[in-house]
Amino acid sequence: MIADNYSPHKHPQVRAWAAGNDVELVFLPTYGSWLNWIESEFAALRYYALNGTDHRSHDEQNAAIGAYVRWRNARAWRPGRRARHVLGRGRDRRRCGR
Repeated sequence: MIADNYSPHKHPQVRAWAAGNDVELVFLPTYGSWLNWIESEFAALRYYALNGTDHRSHDEQNAAIGAYVRWRNARAWRPGRRARHVLGRGRDRRRCGR
């Protein structure tokens, strides 16, 4: 299992469980968050849904996050989809001036 350097991931109980269940723990290098795929997803979420906004309530903020996640999932690559289909949407979107 690949994990970041968050201290609970290195807890003796976690290491004992991994050893007892034939799981090898592999840790990303310190300051290597850019290697962690989920960090890039969080960065995009912050950039597109949260930066420069002033949400008046948690519900409003949750709605913005939900809208971004729905938009992102609709354009995500899935097995069986051709890359040009997904990329073609991006070109059409840019051409429309959005």
